[in-house]
Amino acid sequence: MTTVTVVRKAGRIAIAADTLTKWGGGKESAAYVANHEKIIRVGDSLVAITGSATMKLILADYFSGLDAPPSLDSVANIFGVWNTLHAALKEQYYLQPGEDKDDELESSRMDVLIANPRGIFGVAAHRTVQEFTKFYAYGSGSPYALGAMYAAYRAPSLDAEAVARLGVMAAAEFHDESGLPVQSFSFDVA
Repeated sequence: MTTVTVVRKAGRIAIAADTLTKWGGGKESAAYVANHEKIIRVGDSLVAITGSATMKLILADYFSGLDAPPSLDSVANIFGVWNTLHAALKEQYYLQPGEDKDDELESSRMDVLIANPRGIFGVAAHRTVQEFTKFYAYGSGSPYALGAMYAAYRAPSLDAEAVARLGVMAAAEFHDESGLPVQSFSFDVA
């Protein structure tokens, strides 16, 4: 499980993630796992991944195999990329999309947050794409992260990266499936 956050504030964009890996009741912290990062680069975008640890490897492999990095700068572009990705997840990476019979769509089995100079976006497991205006969090620790970011966002002394990191730190403090250290990046809005 995990906690990932994105923030847009005062002309800056930030993305952050915890670094804990969980397998059942076991915890694999960054002190024991060299490839503990949950954020990957796709062109000029950063993508923070929740779900199985394998999803990071799959997304890195999939996007590196494309002729050119996809454009992840609008809801429409991201939706198109994720629909194509979903087919590859099933055919190339053996995704088991089945869930509840009441689900209207197959799940991609991950939620991701995307940050790039044009904005902050989220893609939910059923490929719902949203553009966020201030901040958001996904993952098992997201309720804690959202609460912390809501309380901190208006503080003039905290920039976008500080708010994003604070969200992940709150989740790590109060949720047993998120852990430190925090991985984070920030850059200017285009």
